Amino acid sequence: MSIRWDSLLVRHVARELHETLGGHRLRAIRLDGSSRDIALLFRERTLLWRLHPERGLPLLRPPIDPEGQDLRFNTRLRAVTSPPDERIIRFEFTGGQAGQGAIDVIVELLGNQMNALVVEGPSRTIRHVLQRRDGGRPAHVGSPYHSPPSSGRRGVDGALSSEEWEEILALSPPGDRARALTRSVAWMSPINAGAFLEAPQQGRKIWSAAATGAISLAPVVLETDRGAQPYPFVLSGYEARHVDTLLGAFEVCAQERAAGGDATPALAISPELLAMLEATILHVERRIVRLEAELAGREDPQTLRSLGDLILARYRDVPVGAAHVLLQGFSGEDVSVQLDPTLAVHQNATSYYDRAGRSERAAERIPRLVEKAVRERDRLRELLDRVSQGTASADEVRSALPKTPVRRARGDVPPALPYRTFRSSGGLEIRVGRGSRHNDDLTFRHSAPNDVWLHARHTAGAHVILRWPGPGNPPARDLEEAGTLAAIHSKGRTSATVPVDWTFRKYVRKPRGAPPGSVVPDRVKTVFVRPDAALTGVLADNDS
Repeated sequence: MSIRWDSLLVRHVARELHETLGGHRLRAIRLDGSSRDIALLFRERTLLWRLHPERGLPLLRPPIDPEGQDLRFNTRLRAVTSPPDERIIRFEFTGGQAGQGAIDVIVELLGNQMNALVVEGPSRTIRHVLQRRDGGRPAHVGSPYHSPPSSGRRGVDGALSSEEWEEILALSPPGDRARALTRSVAWMSPINAGAFLEAPQQGRKIWSAAATGAISLAPVVLETDRGAQPYPFVLSGYEARHVDTLLGAFEVCAQERAAGGDATPALAISPELLAMLEATILHVERRIVRLEAELAGREDPQTLRSLGDLILARYRDVPVGAAHVLLQGFSGEDVSVQLDPTLAVHQNATSYYDRAGRSERAAERIPRLVEKAVRERDRLRELLDRVSQGTASADEVRSALPKTPVRRARGDVPPALPYRTFRSSGGLEIRVGRGSRHNDDLTFRHSAPNDVWLHARHTAGAHVILRWPGPGNPPARDLEEAGTLAAIHSKGRTSATVPVDWTFRKYVRKPRGAPPGSVVPDRVKTVFVRPDAALTGVLADNDS
C-alpha cells in the first residue's frame, strides 16, 4: 500500500533532510516521468524520492555520477523547509552559474497528485517538471509556480483553546469527530486524529505539543490497516516498531516492498539506459516470435518436390503461360498445381525444387537461430534482474547493448566548419555546433560580439549562434526558431517544452581550464520552445 503523508510527517521529514543534506553540493537532478521518480545527485550521497501514488518513499543512496539526460547543476543546498500545515517540501539551493538564478526543488505530496518541480528565480518560473499538469493550477515548463491553496484550518500555531476544541467535538456525533477534527484543525489527519481523540482530557495538549514541535521525536513504523507507515512518534491505537531515524523508517518500508516484488531502481543505471536495455530485450523477443512463426509456417519440402516431379512428368499437359493447372497425380487423383505464368514449364518445376531446398535449409538454420536468440534473451533478462537488484553496473548494460556504428564523414575527413548552417524564416543565418569539441570554436571564432548565443538550459547540447547585426534584440520568430534548433540538438529533445537560454555572444566567456563546450553566459534571458524535429528540414540551408 502507499505511504500516507500528513503535514506532521512532512514537517519532520523536511527537518531531518535539512539536518542530513544541508550544505551538500548538488551535481544533477534526474527526473523519470515514467516511474515518477526524482533523484537529487549530491556529491556526498543521492536522494531518491519515489512519487508514484503507490509509493511516496524518500530514500538515501550512495553517490552516483550523472548520466545522459540528467539535468546538470553546480549549486549547494541551503535549506529544506515545509510551509506550516502543508504537504510540500522545498529544497532551497544557492545561486548557480552566472546568468542563472537560484533554484528550488519543490516536492508536492498531495495524495494521487504527487509531483516534483524545479523552479528558478524570484518569479518562481517552472524550469522542469516531473508530471505536467494542466487545469486550475497548471504545472508546465515556462509557467509560474503556484502553491496549492491553503487549507485555512485553525490552530496552525498550536494555540487552540479547550473551549474551541470542545466546540468542534460537540458539533459532530461521536463517530464523525475524527473527520471533524481533520477538516477543521491544523496538523490533523486520518492517521493521527483517532489517537488524539482516544485521550479525552489530554488529546488537545498532545495535539498542541505536536503542532508546536514540542513533542519528542521518536521515529517509528506504525502498523496500520493500509500497511507499514513511517511516523515521527508513537500514536495510540497502532502497533509500532521503533527506528533510529525517520528516513530509516522509509528504508524499512522500502525493504518490505522489495521483498514483495516492488524493486527500487538502480540509480547507477539512468532511465535512458534502462529503457535501451528493455527495448533490446523486446527486440530479441520479437525476433524469437518471428523465427518460430517462420519455422511453423515452413512449406513441406516433400510436397514441393512431388509437385516439381509431377510438372516434369506431365510436361505436355501443362499449357505455357498458365497460372494454374489440374494434373493427374501418380496415384490417379487430380492435383491442383499453381504456376508462374512468366516462367517456362521446366522453370516452374525448378521453382518448386528451389522452394523445397529453402524449406530444408530453414529447418536446419532456424532452430539454431532461435536457440541463440533465446540465450541472448535470457542473458539480457538476467542482466535486467540484476539492474533491479542494484548489482549491475552501467558499463555492463552498455556492453550488452548492440553496438551502433559510428558515422564518419566521406573520406574520414573532419568537417571544414565546426557548425551546420540553417536559415530562419526572416532570412537570418543560424549556426548550430557539431558537438561539444566544436562548440567553443563556433562560439569564439565563428561569431560576432553582437550575434545571439543560445543553449538549452541545464542539459548537454549544441551551442547555437543566430547571426544578428543589431541594433536591439532579434525578431521574436527568428529567436524562437534558433531556440528550437538548440532544443532539437540537445539532450532535452524528447521533452514537450524546453527552456533555452540566450544572450549576446559578447556576454559569453570561457573560464580558464574549463572543459570543451563549457562556458559562462551573463545577462541571460530564456525562451521556451517545442523541439519540433521537422523544423530542421524547413530551415536547412542547402549551402551548408
